[in-house]
Amino acid sequence: MLEREDIDLLALFAEGLPLDTIGRRLELSDRTIRRRLRSICDRVGCSTPIQAVVWAARRGLV
Repeated sequence: MLEREDIDLLALFAEGLPLDTIGRRLELSDRTIRRRLRSICDRVGCSTPIQAVVWAARRGLV
């Protein structure tokens, strides 16, 4: 359901890093990071990125 890039993004978000730092590490803009987080939430049925991190953690992905 989630690609490796999505899991990597959630893992960085789970570390509590700000979006600009995540963007620099993944070489993406803040806007792209927000868009991808929203897309991940839609795919896994969550309403917030934090819920998506919890969803991924419960499945051992992060």
